[in-house]
Amino acid sequence: MLHILVFVLLLSLSVVSDALIDRHALVTHFNPIRTASSPITPMQVGNGNFAFGADITGLQTFLPYGILTSWGWKNDSFPPGKTQADIDNYKGTSWDNHGRPVQYDFGGDPAVQQWLISNPNRVNLGRVGLVFLDPEGGGARNVTEHDLQEKRQTLDLWTGKITSRFTFEGSEVVVTTVSSQSASSIGITLSSPLLPQGKLGLFVDFPWNDGSAKFSAPFVGRLDVPEQHTTTFDLSSADGRGNVQARIAHTLDSSTFHTSIAGSPFTITRNSPSAHRYTLLRQNPASQFQAVVNFSPSPLPATTRLPSVSSLTSQSDKTWIDYWQKSGFVDVMAGSTDERAEELQRRIVLSRYLVRVNSAGDGPPQESGLVNNGWKVPYGYVPSTRIAKKKKSHQTPNVLPIEMYFWHLAHFALWSNPSILSSSYNTYASFLPSSLSRAQIQQGFASGARWPKMTDPSGRSTPGEINNLLFWQQPHPIVFALYELRGLPPNSPKELELEVRKKWAPIIRATADFMASFAFYNASTGVYDLGPPVHVVSEDTAPIYTRNPAFELAYWRFGLSNARAWLHSINESVPSLWQEVEENLAPLPVGKEDGLYAVYEGIEEDFWDMEQYISDHPALVGLVGWLPPTSGVDPTRARLTAEKVWAKWNVSNCWGWDFPMLALNAARSSQPARAVDFLLHPLFPFDDVGMPVGGVRVPTPYFPGSGALLYAVGMMVGGWDGLADDVDDSGKDGYAKAPAFPKEGWKVRAEGILGAI
Repeated sequence: MLHILVFVLLLSLSVVSDALIDRHALVTHFNPIRTASSPITPMQVGNGNFAFGADITGLQTFLPYGILTSWGWKNDSFPPGKTQADIDNYKGTSWDNHGRPVQYDFGGDPAVQQWLISNPNRVNLGRVGLVFLDPEGGGARNVTEHDLQEKRQTLDLWTGKITSRFTFEGSEVVVTTVSSQSASSIGITLSSPLLPQGKLGLFVDFPWNDGSAKFSAPFVGRLDVPEQHTTTFDLSSADGRGNVQARIAHTLDSSTFHTSIAGSPFTITRNSPSAHRYTLLRQNPASQFQAVVNFSPSPLPATTRLPSVSSLTSQSDKTWIDYWQKSGFVDVMAGSTDERAEELQRRIVLSRYLVRVNSAGDGPPQESGLVNNGWKVPYGYVPSTRIAKKKKSHQTPNVLPIEMYFWHLAHFALWSNPSILSSSYNTYASFLPSSLSRAQIQQGFASGARWPKMTDPSGRSTPGEINNLLFWQQPHPIVFALYELRGLPPNSPKELELEVRKKWAPIIRATADFMASFAFYNASTGVYDLGPPVHVVSEDTAPIYTRNPAFELAYWRFGLSNARAWLHSINESVPSLWQEVEENLAPLPVGKEDGLYAVYEGIEEDFWDMEQYISDHPALVGLVGWLPPTSGVDPTRARLTAEKVWAKWNVSNCWGWDFPMLALNAARSSQPARAVDFLLHPLFPFDDVGMPVGGVRVPTPYFPGSGALLYAVGMMVGGWDGLADDVDDSGKDGYAKAPAFPKEGWKVRAEGILGAI
């Protein structure tokens, strides 16, 4: 049966309480305060495409946190004896796919493959900090954080500004740090009586970056190999028209990045010809030093006038206040008596700040956002077994994981941020040509676009077995299209709806074409199979034995049914194969002994007792909760399966979005208390500034956890399609219905929160 999602306007979907929430009071209540640097996570300012990580001084004086952007990527030199032609002509191995060979991007020339895995790599564009000086001509002093007294640092979430205060040898120092909201710039205001005494200034430094590290966390790049890269600086561009006082070009291999500095009059000197650190000193005696530091991929024109610190501050104020006031908002504290309400509210507020800094850019983010380059691939397939075993890791720095794009971005739909959500269309439109080529030319499928799992800004597929055989990311564009349509303003003209539908139609067609082509008709069973070879959500099964995984089958049906409905709505032709595959996909696998859904068809009957199968993402709970009611999924069997997951899964090995996914399942299963428990699970922690802790499995931060938390809260408050209007009676006295929060101990107020699919 065709599952057609009903388009409901934002006004009817949104949850709005009778009394306005004091958003400013609630947001600023959770302003992070530190009295010492964290060795793991910085405080951040940023705009989604650019972020600056700060230590306790508001800069990077003692800890070299990152200055990362969505555009700052470079390629390393080629491996010895290899040329661009070797890179361009790389071919991986071919595996049998139902009687024909399919070529993948792994198993080729090892040196070329590792270069492709490691490149391009994201660059830490620099380091900006305080320099403490000996006024008697002794140069820079060796000052440590321990030498500072009365340290106190506050991040004003409402305006996106860090204020850092401390005393040094009895003199107060105050540093404020803001980020441009439209460029890759920071504004710094340094105030202290040490300035006119010649005891305090700024430095800028530049690290070496390459793709050799397995991961770069908590810091990115190296400052101890100056001979491997070059910097040059120029003071001649300040010609009376522009206001840039210093320009520094930083060259790494064949890539050059540019730093431009404006602000209070200053002198700049290079500390050493063999180093890349520069010292900036206020030129005229004054107790305040302001500087704007801009980073760009190409030199700024000589006439460029960088904005003042005051202008950047005003821009930051306006942009952040608009974000807080005009988006969806949830208050779980005001009327709740559950002692955990404040911690959940803290996670919500801090996550809302950090996802805008790290995940709201022009393209898909890293799992570590713009904090560091923290990721590696821990699994490889051992052909002699039926199980994916841990092997020696190959580094995969700076990858953009498209399967995580759902968790990074979908929550913006529920929190009424349509302009951020719309970046998904540009991503898929950009990746479409390479994905069409991958599916049809490289792999020989009849039609469609095969979206990559791991990629870079070009959209190519990063080599690796899991990277090539994972496939649950394929229906994601259909979900983003549905959410963009639902996010149109109330009473939008039909022409606007038609524009959105037509815009997405080529991407939806290419997505579903591949889904139909990928399914293999099994003449012996009379159904269409998915795989082998495939990797499932949990990435822990042997791909050549993995056929018809349960979650992927359900997501495939969901995607094909909604793709057909989308094209029908604009009177476009729909290939008959889409419906044939959807209606004749293999049934979800069921255990012969317990009658519950299984991870994939043919898995061992006792897989529930095998640690290797129950120690990673528990995607079986995604059948209800993450996915809406879907053809082919029996709700009773899915509920009983989820109960067994809750009882048997090795939760101690779960991390990140696993816990919100469990909460989504509990929410749609009418177990709101359990849903809240999962969101506050002790193995799902957030640090003092709201960074989602990676734990033993992945480095910190792990931002799919933040996005998944917000998606779960949004659905638990705003409800979902098909939810009965009388699901509870708590929508009184200015409080929202919040159908998936317990009645006992919780009262929730919400504004502008949309229902989930």
